[in-house]
Amino acid sequence: MQLPRSPDAAAGLRTGRMPIAQHARETIRLAAPLAIAQIAQIAMAATDTILLGRLSSDALAAGGLGGNLYFTLNIMLGGIASACAVLVSQARGAGIEARVPIVYWSTLILSLLLAIPSFAILSSVGPLLTLLGEPPTLVANLERYLSVLRWGAPATMIAIGLMRSFLPAIEKPHLITIVSLSAVGLNGLLNYALIYGAWGFPRLELIGSATATLVTILCQATALLLIVHGKATTSRWVRPVRAQLAIVWELLRVGLPIAVTYGVELALFLAAGLMIALFGTYASAAHQMVLNVASVMFMVPFSIGNAANVRVGYWIGAGNGEEARRAGFVATAIGTAFMSCSALFLLVVPRSVVSIYLDLADPANAQTVATALSLLVFAALFQVADGVQVIAFGALRGLKDTKVPMLLAAVGYWGIGFAVAWLLAFRTDWGPPGIWAGLGLGLGVVAVAMLWRFARETRPTSPTLARAIAQARSAT
Repeated sequence: MQLPRSPDAAAGLRTGRMPIAQHARETIRLAAPLAIAQIAQIAMAATDTILLGRLSSDALAAGGLGGNLYFTLNIMLGGIASACAVLVSQARGAGIEARVPIVYWSTLILSLLLAIPSFAILSSVGPLLTLLGEPPTLVANLERYLSVLRWGAPATMIAIGLMRSFLPAIEKPHLITIVSLSAVGLNGLLNYALIYGAWGFPRLELIGSATATLVTILCQATALLLIVHGKATTSRWVRPVRAQLAIVWELLRVGLPIAVTYGVELALFLAAGLMIALFGTYASAAHQMVLNVASVMFMVPFSIGNAANVRVGYWIGAGNGEEARRAGFVATAIGTAFMSCSALFLLVVPRSVVSIYLDLADPANAQTVATALSLLVFAALFQVADGVQVIAFGALRGLKDTKVPMLLAAVGYWGIGFAVAWLLAFRTDWGPPGIWAGLGLGLGVVAVAMLWRFARETRPTSPTLARAIAQARSAT
């Protein structure tokens, strides 16, 4: 059976070994558009924050928290649908083209179903925050903001859960980039118009920002659906077929541990923020700045991890365990190189980084600047670990190995990272830097564990590798 792959990939399969350089090119070709799309998502959030900040501090607090809650929740739930990537890539590697549309429609249905718990949780955030003692003004504004934005849950699940997994798996990641970059401009214009009442639009202030973001999300999902179903090069992969319950269960089996792993890591950084807030507003501000810098840099290895997921899954489907192993290690090497450069950047010009956020010459910022500089040191030191762990996890997903990595992440992040962070911060005089040191240690442990597991499970004698290949090639 003719396999649907590029000429270079086909040549590599026939000879039994693809050149390392070709592995690197294929990985970068998939990862680069995804990284740009992820950074575009951050740019949208930054635009909302800047425009709301000029309106009022109350609007900024509610909009910032509401946006973070919305996208964090949907990214976690989207982790379940992200299992689509490995199912599609394995099917393409095995040459089972008829399976790809079935996976697509099954994932689309699952994504829409996942929007239900998202909507329900976003509708009940207000009472929960009231129980936690949050200020009534913040709770009221947050409820108003989310009462609008929650209606975007189905579209977000399609754009994030389905399309950001499916399109890389059929080698069309650039479509995500085009739509995401267009959304940044649309979101900015709509936010400005609806927040401040510009160009004849009504002045809706906080609700205007939520409405603008909702419209942008709906446009993103609609554009992606129209492009995928309308282009000849993609429509063949999504031709109308009946979804299969067995595929939905497979997506849940593989995807639920992915969602939990995302949640475990996100919760760790949330807990770190809450601990640092106990040291005062200066520490909290420094933490948010450094976390923002680290988050932007993290988008590159995160995208490389998604590319590794697709490439490892593809070679598993093709029945070539050696190339699957090489694809994973090449992706890890690329990520390590990038994060080493980002670490060096943070260590060499930390004051320049902080100056993006604060006026270094203002005496009122002195304590915040000093804390941010100390946190940047630890952020730089765990850059490589952060990159390795997310890429290795992506490579393991290509084997459909997600349950054990989930446990490794939980133990590393919370059993080691959180525990050490708490001890260093509150049982020594390290303070906020101790929390980041604990985070770095947890990430380092998880990175070693994930990479060790990938190396172990891709050995020629590994039962996991043999089982993954057999399952992928026997799928109908």
